[in-house]
Amino acid sequence: MSGTADVWAVVPIKDTTEAKQRLGEAVPAALRQRLALAMADDVLAALAAATGLAGICVVTIDPAAARLAQRYGARVLDGGARDGQTGAIGAAADLLAREGRGAMLALPGDIPLATPEEIATVVAAHQRLTDFVIVPAHDGRGSNAILCAPPGVVPLRFGDDSFVPHLAAARRAGIEPTIVRLPGIGLDIDHPRDLAAFLKIPSSTRARLVLQEAGVL
Repeated sequence: MSGTADVWAVVPIKDTTEAKQRLGEAVPAALRQRLALAMADDVLAALAAATGLAGICVVTIDPAAARLAQRYGARVLDGGARDGQTGAIGAAADLLAREGRGAMLALPGDIPLATPEEIATVVAAHQRLTDFVIVPAHDGRGSNAILCAPPGVVPLRFGDDSFVPHLAAARRAGIEPTIVRLPGIGLDIDHPRDLAAFLKIPSSTRARLVLQEAGVL
């Protein structure tokens, strides 16, 4: 099923000039855009190398993010891009549904430790025509990857405490969710504590290189 399920990845990337303000003093303001783009680069590289995806969509109005997306052959969409993660992914889900796509895999652009193997694991967990697969954030509160088949079958609403509400939304739609716990996808970089956790894990990510070059490590 998973190899022929027409799964499209969707990554919303907001205006990177305003990105990652919640990192506060942990990352100098002048460095946050570079870090946001480096993390998005890591995510798109992992998606491009993963098996089982039919394509990638990046939802953004940010010129730098759009150029990055085009480097990876991703479709660049602007519908919903000004409406936060929920609006961006909702607009992409509507578009993919209208196009008759089989499934949508929604991920944020700030999970630099995500790997092609982890993404393939999420796609492989999709075993039903109508399906809902979710990867929780490392704190068990957020939702860091959601596969919906078909796109839009479950209404999504993202935020710091979206994981349990998403499980409930899937069940209201008549789908028992499949939960997959993955350390790379699970670690999104929103707060200083997330950055500290990221820096404790050796990696060759672009995000880590940017921080090393800036002397943050």
